[in-house]
Amino acid sequence: MTTDLTTFEAAVRPAPASRRLRWWRSGAGSLPEVRWALAATALFAAGGAAQLTGAPAWLRWALYLTCYAAGGWEPGLAGLKALREKTLDVDLLMVVAAIGAAAIGQVFDGALLIVIFATSGALEAVATKRTEDSVRDLLNLAPDQAARLSAAGEEEIVAAADLRVGDVIVVRPGERIGADGRVVDGASDVDQASIAGESLPADKQSGDEVFAGTVNGTGALRVQVTRPAGETVIARIVAMVEQAGATKARTQLFIEKVEQRYSIVMVAATLALFTLPLLWGTPVQEALLRAMTFMIVASPCAVVLATMPPLLAAIATAGRNGVLVKSAVVMEHLADVDRVAFDKTGTLTEGSPHLTRLRVLPGAATTAASGSEGGAEAQADRLLMLAAATEQGSEHPLGRAIVAAAHRKGLSLPEAADFAALPGRGVRARVDGHLVEIGSPAHLLKQTVTGTMSGDAERARQVVVGLEDDGHSAVLMLLDGRPVAALALADRIRPGAAQAVTQLTGLTGTAPVLLTGDNPRAAARVAEQTGITDVRAELLPQDKVNAVHELRQHGARLALVGDGVNDAPALASAHAGIAMGSSGADLTLQAADAVITRDDLATVPAVLALARRARRLVIANLVIAATFIAVLVAWDLLGELPLPLGVAGHEGSTVIVGLNGLRLLRDAAWKRAAAI
Repeated sequence: MTTDLTTFEAAVRPAPASRRLRWWRSGAGSLPEVRWALAATALFAAGGAAQLTGAPAWLRWALYLTCYAAGGWEPGLAGLKALREKTLDVDLLMVVAAIGAAAIGQVFDGALLIVIFATSGALEAVATKRTEDSVRDLLNLAPDQAARLSAAGEEEIVAAADLRVGDVIVVRPGERIGADGRVVDGASDVDQASIAGESLPADKQSGDEVFAGTVNGTGALRVQVTRPAGETVIARIVAMVEQAGATKARTQLFIEKVEQRYSIVMVAATLALFTLPLLWGTPVQEALLRAMTFMIVASPCAVVLATMPPLLAAIATAGRNGVLVKSAVVMEHLADVDRVAFDKTGTLTEGSPHLTRLRVLPGAATTAASGSEGGAEAQADRLLMLAAATEQGSEHPLGRAIVAAAHRKGLSLPEAADFAALPGRGVRARVDGHLVEIGSPAHLLKQTVTGTMSGDAERARQVVVGLEDDGHSAVLMLLDGRPVAALALADRIRPGAAQAVTQLTGLTGTAPVLLTGDNPRAAARVAEQTGITDVRAELLPQDKVNAVHELRQHGARLALVGDGVNDAPALASAHAGIAMGSSGADLTLQAADAVITRDDLATVPAVLALARRARRLVIANLVIAATFIAVLVAWDLLGELPLPLGVAGHEGSTVIVGLNGLRLLRDAAWKRAAAI
């Protein structure tokens, strides 16, 4: 089934007539439930018009019976199939009630029942399709074809689905990447917003991972495929979330179990209401009318429909706003959450280091580095320029952070000569006639602990310790063998992280907890910036699982938000696991119950608030449905309930609960949830 989210959204907003036909073809109009419901409604309206204008009885009956066929054949067939499996389906009861109404001459009332019942089914189908649209829209991101290199080095256009692990594809500027893989040649910037939610393109060069569906920038890339088409990150996300339409919530399953027993009792009561009055001399038509009315008003249609529309609508709305929820069961779990735990790196933080501070060391001979007299800021900029020029040839994340900091300050970087990378130690190069070394303080300080520079080494060590105590990663810079600067790097807090923590505290009534494998100093720094007081650091994956179990044993219905493969076991152990989609880690996405595709932490409190509202709507719907049934059944048993009024009351309640649940499809529902 081809779908288009924008066309459906056009249906709920004012749209030009030229766009409505496109919506009909690719939106809700493509659903058979909607088409049959519209056909039944049109035939019912035609029959009503014929009745009002005094048309012949045969014409009215023909129109009404055709309405029966259009709106009732599908639920009737489904009910018969269920009956063959010894299951009494409520759809079949509705069709039988409508036929019974026609048998006693109330064909108008039976047709009204069919129309309203078909409309209720169409509403649920629309809600389900809206959910599928949010997922199917992701599938359209991946291209259908890719340019694969043959063994002879020639390009051949093949279907993306036919790509195999080890194949090499060519991705030209502006093209979408056709498979998950690793860059083997070329450099470019790739827009990963569709997968990772990053606002800026990510630099990609040899060895970097890329994902299907992302958009290549200005450079050409050769990418070696690392996953087949069915196992790409985007395909896994889609497969995971497509379960939403097929999975029933716990409440729904409970209602279906109750429905089976309730339907049997209802059929028995209907037969009793028909046969017992006959024994007392009541006319057949009157007894049949009362029995048919009872069957209609006592049927649990509204109760059955009370649960899924709110949950499906909430899933669809969350999907449109960057949170892919795996199932209706998960939506119920999210509504139950009363405490949230966060991973640190890549979750509360952006997951990549940034240069936060450059400390010029006391007594450093910076004038030699600057080439002229200057203030402290000029000296710091000169040292940053030298450090960035040295790191230009490095692929280490810390080196890239230093180069990025220099670019942000607009510094012009000279060429570096004699570059050498020393694994585990750092890098060195000759820049502007100076030997520049950058790397591990422990390694570089060993070179300066003797002789005239021992004092410089001690002062450098003290500065490094201070930076590390403040939660930073520190690297040391030597200029011609002398320590001149310490560079502090740290993972930057995500925008809105502190606000999300505050919102979650207010929503759940309990402050979130931080679970991280990082060192206590770095964890404490992040916790202080975000307002978290419960911090558990240096946790291995199993330790995180144990922490989750401990919190749950103390009664917490815990939602864990994480991003890495090391978080996967804990995500699976939590009451609800929420993954940041930027990691692209297959295991993490599989273990999580929901995926945040836009890397926006503000969506965490928003989706919890939306889930709670969906639950309130489910409860309200159940109360509405039960009230209608109780009132109508009492009226029929104790008084004289007209069949048309019984049909309108019962099926009207079904429409009410369906529409009430679909309120969560509106954009205002998400805005309201995000404004908690």
